[in-house]
Amino acid sequence: MAEEDTEGLLAAEADELERAAETALRPRRLEEFIGQAVVRDQLSLVLDAARARRRSPDHILFAGPPGLGKTTLAMIVAAEVEGSLRLTSGPAIQHAGDLAAILSSLMEGDVLFIDEIHRLARPAEEMLYLAMEDFRVDVVVGKGPGATAIPLTLPPFTVVGATTRSGLLPAPLRDRFGFTAHMDFYSPTELEQVLTRSARLLDVHLQPEAATEIATRSRGTPRIANRLLRRVQDWAQVRGSGAADLQAAKRALEVFEVDARGLDRLDRAVLTALCRRFGGGPAGLTTLAVAIGEEPETVETVVESFLVREGLIARTPRGRVATPEGFAHLGLAPPAPEGTLWS
Repeated sequence: MAEEDTEGLLAAEADELERAAETALRPRRLEEFIGQAVVRDQLSLVLDAARARRRSPDHILFAGPPGLGKTTLAMIVAAEVEGSLRLTSGPAIQHAGDLAAILSSLMEGDVLFIDEIHRLARPAEEMLYLAMEDFRVDVVVGKGPGATAIPLTLPPFTVVGATTRSGLLPAPLRDRFGFTAHMDFYSPTELEQVLTRSARLLDVHLQPEAATEIATRSRGTPRIANRLLRRVQDWAQVRGSGAADLQAAKRALEVFEVDARGLDRLDRAVLTALCRRFGGGPAGLTTLAVAIGEEPETVETVVESFLVREGLIARTPRGRVATPEGFAHLGLAPPAPEGTLWS
């Protein structure tokens, strides 16, 4: 077997193991879900009312940044209403026929989860309007003048949509959701609770000081916290004493280039390019992306939101600019006051 094929198989196997580990850490019931107290309370009310009426819950939309638990909550909704869960995504549904095939296979009480729902193709989106509101779809048979629309009645079901960019969701689609939940970033205390639970499930001896260290570097995101926990576990088993203590946490995060504020290699590359190459800006998104060899969409969705939230860069009408705090994080002095936006 060629060396490239072997490397590809190993990479695929590693990805599969990562996904399996993430799945094992997902809570199964709403009472097990940590954080998002407002969303949990609202969702509990919606589900309890639906059970009391013996009917499917209203359609639900989860909006927020990646890694906060939208998919997990969709799985919990299906478990709470004791329905089957069908998983798909907006980019995977490019034609109305793709969606019709999924909808026609649903049973009463099922939950259809559509990730990145804002990326649905327009024909599929229009079909979804009718399915969500009237529980029917019109299946077109034939082409041209002889085409015939056959109405197909659907059993009551619940659509659970997830989006990282709610502003891109068309208003007619957004209005068809009976409940919209806005997910917020987690506090370090909440992330410590997530890490403690995950460590118990992974059989990791996680010391409180290590949990605090990992939580503060996890960018307010449980998915990142769990990923860093597994890397600390790796370091502790291979190079440490086996226990995930504070030293193991610091050394592991140093190896994987996650600094004290949670910035990784890509975050620092963007901040360094803005401060060193462009003198603190302003610099356009495409210019920054070219400077570090990444796609503009990656810089905007993965890096920029975090750096802005941390106060290290700012978005202005003329482009991205580094703040004095951003320069200080890199150990640099900001430009003279008269040459910046901060004068």
